[in-house]
Amino acid sequence: MKISVELSLYPLDDQFLPIIQDIVERLMGDKRVEVIVNTMSTQIFGDFESVMAVVNETIEYSFKTYGKQVFVAKFLNSDVKP
Repeated sequence: MKISVELSLYPLDDQFLPIIQDIVERLMGDKRVEVIVNTMSTQIFGDFESVMAVVNETIEYSFKTYGKQVFVAKFLNSDVKP
């Protein structure tokens, strides 16, 4: 099954931009998924298992590396890549 995820990150840190840039670069570098970045969110497309693994790994890395933050995610059980 193909899915699409829209992921937004809100670091609870005054130096939020480098945190967001690191996370976006990690997502874009993962060959298991396709990633489109815009000013408000990052969109992730691919097979269910791959997308969920990437999202899980990314959130875990981000929490362990950067501490308190908020992730907002929307999941759609279809590939809606433009």
